[in-house]
Amino acid sequence: MQLRLRSTRSLLASWLVVFATIAAMTVVRGAAGASDPDAPDRPSTESATTTASTTPRADVKRAAPLEDTTTKRASMELGGYNDSDHVTVVTPSVAIGIEDASGASLHATYLVDVVSAASVDIVSTASSRWKEVRQAGTVSGEYKPHDFGVAVGTSVSSEPDYLSYGAYATVTKDFDEKNLSVFFGYGFSHDTAGRCGDNGGCTPFSVFSRSLQRGSFNGGVDFVVDRESLASITGDVVIENGDQSKPYRYIPMFAADVAARIPNGAPIALVNQERLPERPLEQLPLSRRRLALTGRYAHRYDGSTLRLEERVYDDSWGLAASSSDARWIFDLGRRFALWPHARFHAQNAVSFWQRAYVSGPAPGWNLPEFRTGDRELGPLWTIEGGFGVKWYLGSDAEPERWSLQWTGDAMYTSFLDDLFVTHRTAMLGALGFEGQF
Repeated sequence: MQLRLRSTRSLLASWLVVFATIAAMTVVRGAAGASDPDAPDRPSTESATTTASTTPRADVKRAAPLEDTTTKRASMELGGYNDSDHVTVVTPSVAIGIEDASGASLHATYLVDVVSAASVDIVSTASSRWKEVRQAGTVSGEYKPHDFGVAVGTSVSSEPDYLSYGAYATVTKDFDEKNLSVFFGYGFSHDTAGRCGDNGGCTPFSVFSRSLQRGSFNGGVDFVVDRESLASITGDVVIENGDQSKPYRYIPMFAADVAARIPNGAPIALVNQERLPERPLEQLPLSRRRLALTGRYAHRYDGSTLRLEERVYDDSWGLAASSSDARWIFDLGRRFALWPHARFHAQNAVSFWQRAYVSGPAPGWNLPEFRTGDRELGPLWTIEGGFGVKWYLGSDAEPERWSLQWTGDAMYTSFLDDLFVTHRTAMLGALGFEGQF
């Protein structure tokens, strides 16, 4: 049996399509400039000449090269994650973008997750280590010529037994000479979960699948606090309908008198010794309503920038959480930036959470309506800390055009009411390269 590692990370059908789209936008904008004197200048590789067949050669005039008003960006990153529960993830990714002085921009990303896991949840079901590859991609565009802007985007994510796709749109309006910006957006996604066997064969979605539909509303305000400070407040409402239960997660059941004495972090041997013969699949509620409020604050000091973030969360399953994040970026001359990073997260459990679920009192499959073994739905807290460094490799005039960045963090999570494990330690890091041209 397999348990799937899920994240909120958002497969392009073909990466060449992205490059073709960017090239096409550039050509279209150039053509528009040729017919509209108020349009942005065309790329400097183009020049205007009179026609030789109708104008004497001595009178042919070549216009001065026109300025290229676009900025192109590209980046590559290699990320990694490893924890004490024997889960390893390697994530290479690329991103490209093009921005025009008129306010138009286009961006695309592509990543691959290579997951290898032999976690306690897998071992407890007598399954062996498994490996899996996930591919994901996004394409987004924005147009904001003045104080009003519109952005749209789409994403696709694919695994052997999981397919997700979605789209979003956001509108932004500036006020008070851009000292205040208000935004509102809506996104929709559709997920289909299937099932694969230990031998690598997967059941077609047409035979077995579970679907999940998600609608996301978000809105907020960005504002200038003073000459050195910026702040923002964002609210998110997410409505989910569908079955989010994992088709690989089996839940051990206990008699009522036995469940009361199962300790936190009970080892696999003890659980197998004390549990009842039935071991049903996980079953979660078929709908969920999520609400989150996020505040951000950034202040610029002489030679450094402080960034703070606080997020509070609540949902219809009864889970409430708080996440606090701080990052202080120090300028080390014009070539280097260094920052420490700290984060703390705490949450309670969903309303139907049980360390040891009870089957009974009648004999047989007398099961609780909802049951889960996902410890991320239980009570826990996580502390994280690390640092990052950025090296600017550009010319003396423009050092920011090319940069190399490394980040590394350590995490410790305490599970307060769970089977098998009481804590988890993890390391995650990333090495990235970015260029502007």
